[in-house]
Amino acid sequence: MGKMTIKDIARVCGVGVSTVSRAMNNHPDINPETRARIMEEIAKANYIPNNSARNLKCIGRKSIAVLVKGIGNGFLGDLVGGLERECKKREYSFLLQYVEEQEDELDAAIRIAKEKKPSGMVFLGGDFSHPEQKMEQLDIPFVLSTIEAPEDKEGKYASVSVDDFMESYKMTEYLLNLGHDRIAVITAPRDDKSIGRQRLLGYRKALMDKGVPYREELVKYMDAEEDRYSLKSGYKLTVELLRETSFSAIYAVSDSLAMGACRALKEAGISIPEDCSVAGFDGTEEAEFYIPKITTIRQPVESIAKATADILFDMIINKKAPQKVVFQGELLKRESTDICH
Repeated sequence: MGKMTIKDIARVCGVGVSTVSRAMNNHPDINPETRARIMEEIAKANYIPNNSARNLKCIGRKSIAVLVKGIGNGFLGDLVGGLERECKKREYSFLLQYVEEQEDELDAAIRIAKEKKPSGMVFLGGDFSHPEQKMEQLDIPFVLSTIEAPEDKEGKYASVSVDDFMESYKMTEYLLNLGHDRIAVITAPRDDKSIGRQRLLGYRKALMDKGVPYREELVKYMDAEEDRYSLKSGYKLTVELLRETSFSAIYAVSDSLAMGACRALKEAGISIPEDCSVAGFDGTEEAEFYIPKITTIRQPVESIAKATADILFDMIINKKAPQKVVFQGELLKRESTDICH
């Protein structure tokens, strides 16, 4: 099949072109499940929106490439919008590229840098555990946004994120203080070395500090080959948890996973939060308007987008050294946990 258009995406998803457009632009009036399905098809097709395609004409002049890995995660979609606004303020073109979950984002970045010659690059999502020798092949300024390079002890790479370990500790401690001692967790693939690993470690440390044993049967890892940070994955993995063990709370390491978990619990006749509490991570708009509203850790989207752009343009224009910025998240206690009745 040739290059897909927005009409092809709409046809495959069974929706109108305007719905696809609203999904890509993070409009609040679109069903979260519909949006997730559309974004999944976009990722599969490696579709570049028309505005990005037009921007390719400006390449070699002033452009920023943004690589997104984990397109089912609505939080990353929110960040894309913030980054695009920051680029427009500086009159730089904006090139958006989705990376498949199984694809190596650094390989994609090196290819794009050679073909399109952007002035700089932003990585959103992924685990970014690459050898230093390979990282050096990317010879343009770049920033890891929402992630850190796990082996970057010398601070060679620019990054903007929250402290995933401490924020996850905060959420787990909150659930423990509600009286839960069997907290299931839905997390990244077992070999993840970045965000998912840090959030799992934060969960484990909170349990240890409260004297609650860590139970491997309560941990459900995503399958690196099949699963995404999506509603579908949250649903599937919760169904597996319900079949295999008992628990009184689920902590999912993204809001999209948490919303999928809620669906599985409801289908099983389990009331939220009366029978089971559910918590997420990210603070997406979808989580706020979901029923029930999802308790979550809100990441400061606008602050992350602005800091990412500021650091990147300082590196491009002023030749400044890479910087690392870490923001605090905010625990939002909502209807999906049993403090809210």
